[in-house]
Amino acid sequence: MMKQRYAQSPKEVSELNTDELRANFLIDDLMQPDQFSFTYSHYDRAIVGSVMPVNSELELPVYDNLKSDFFLERREMGIINVGGQGEVTIDDTTYPVSKLDAVFAGRGSRKVTFKSSSPDTPAQFYLYSVPAHKEFPNKLIKKEEASPSTLGSSATANERTIYKYIHLEGARSSQLVMGLTILAQGSVWNTMPAHVHDRRMEAYFYFDVPDDQVVFHMMGEPQETRHIVVKNNNALISPPWSIHAGCGTANYGFIWAMGGENLVYSDVDPIAIKDLR
Repeated sequence: MMKQRYAQSPKEVSELNTDELRANFLIDDLMQPDQFSFTYSHYDRAIVGSVMPVNSELELPVYDNLKSDFFLERREMGIINVGGQGEVTIDDTTYPVSKLDAVFAGRGSRKVTFKSSSPDTPAQFYLYSVPAHKEFPNKLIKKEEASPSTLGSSATANERTIYKYIHLEGARSSQLVMGLTILAQGSVWNTMPAHVHDRRMEAYFYFDVPDDQVVFHMMGEPQETRHIVVKNNNALISPPWSIHAGCGTANYGFIWAMGGENLVYSDVDPIAIKDLR
């Protein structure tokens, strides 16, 4: 059985202490050698996971939680590599995947396997899956094809480049939207000004955080904020009603992924910085 996390209301979250916040929203067991790790969230039934194949090729398993014959029988999945060179094989097609390349695996994909080119520099695949009600083609998306755009500025410590992989103008999906953001050297703030979007939940996965550094992830209602300290290869579940932003003690990267009401990347409700509490 994969681990499960249940939905929490804003009132419940406002009363949680540090350990309780971490137990409900932090996922800190990702990227373990030669094994899959999955957490099933009851926000939009999203699944956050990872696999780091080192010594052998690993096949995506099926779990009792899903009550299906194979993992992607009723689901779709976004895959982004944050490690060394690897391969993703979906049924009979193999995709070579470099660092920061992505693969979309559509509903109905029966067999998905993951492999590293070298055990010395293994691939590290971040996995995000949501229910799907329509099939879309499997696709490899190279980093260079991911519609990069630069936002923010060094003056406000949030200069960053956003790469959009799975969205309306990129690789098409049933409801999955997925991409990543790289902060420029000297910048530490992500997704600031903050926003919420009640129409879909989101998850953040932090990577390339130096071993001796951390990120303070901000969550909660805009006027009732909380924070969780995260390290490299940690993920956070963000409820639809919550802000999702962070500030690191050094620059880093993070993968954002969501599913819910619609596929419009820009469908957000902005929060003015002066209104945060």
